[in-house]
Amino acid sequence: MKFLNKSSLLFDLDGTLVDSAPDLAFAVNQALIELGLAPFSEAVIRGWVGNGANILIQRALSGHAEISTDLDQALIARTLQLFYQAYKAHNCIDTRLYPDVLNTLIALKNNGYRLVLITNKPKQFIAPIINGLALNGLFELLIGGDTLEKRKPDPLPLHYACQQLSVNAKQCVMIGDSKNDILAAKAAKMHSIALTYGYNYGEDIAHYQPELIIDNFADLLAALVY
Repeated sequence: MKFLNKSSLLFDLDGTLVDSAPDLAFAVNQALIELGLAPFSEAVIRGWVGNGANILIQRALSGHAEISTDLDQALIARTLQLFYQAYKAHNCIDTRLYPDVLNTLIALKNNGYRLVLITNKPKQFIAPIINGLALNGLFELLIGGDTLEKRKPDPLPLHYACQQLSVNAKQCVMIGDSKNDILAAKAAKMHSIALTYGYNYGEDIAHYQPELIIDNFADLLAALVY
């Protein structure tokens, strides 16, 4: 599929541009160990990433992607605090760009696209990754999970991006790896492109019917440029 008359590209971060699971898993386990709780493997924690830190911690305390209904709120708050402390110190140690991300983003920007980052990650953790992986200067706008009152899959961050860029949803494409990205795009009446790698909880992203599904980040060029 070829996308026409698009001016702005809205990107997810974790699971789309970067594989941050190693650092997130480290921070989750540090918090759990501090509380005398058993840690989990990185592979298990990967399946819990994608809905923001609060949900990640609740899944860790539940020991499952399905969150327990009887979790103690004080325990959640304390674990989240410990997680933030650990992640702040270990934010971009083992986080890596997926293949072809940097050169593809540069090519898209050089072809006139305006780039925006929309993630459910708290905003304080975005800049260290952007700067640490040489993505600084590529994005006009950085929207974190705590920038607005709501986050993906709610369409509010996408509407906000359109407002800030003075464009409409039809001029934009949301690009991400999870159902949250696709559902947010549909709610915003915006086209979307889904990546098959990343963090989508073991679900087939095709179930959410994005306009295009690609396996490699560089495939964006064929859909948006060439």
